[in-house]
Amino acid sequence: MSEYEAKRGDRCPTHPGSVIKEVLDDLKKPKTEVAEMLGISRQHLYDIMNEKQPITANVAVRIGKLFGNGPALWLRMQAAYDTWHAERAIDLSKIPTLHVA
Repeated sequence: MSEYEAKRGDRCPTHPGSVIKEVLDDLKKPKTEVAEMLGISRQHLYDIMNEKQPITANVAVRIGKLFGNGPALWLRMQAAYDTWHAERAIDLSKIPTLHVA
C-alpha cells in the first residue's frame, strides 16, 4: 500500500485547540461553562485552546460528543500537528530505511 502525502507545502497543520477556540467564540458560550460540560478544568480547556496542551484521546471523546462529530476528527488533527513538529525536531539522518527483498 502506498502512502499519500497531502500537498501543504511547509505550513504547520492547525492545532485543534485553535479550532475549538474559534467555535466557542462563535457560539458565545462562557469557557467555564464549556469546561464544566466537558468535565475538565477551565485551565485545561484554556491550555488546549492556547496550544499549550494536546488533545488526548480522553478529551477527544468528550469534545467529539459535545460538538457531535466524534473523537476521530480531533485525534487526526492532533496527530497531524504532532507529526509535523516531530518531523522537524528529530534527526533521521542516521536511521536507515529497510526494504523488503
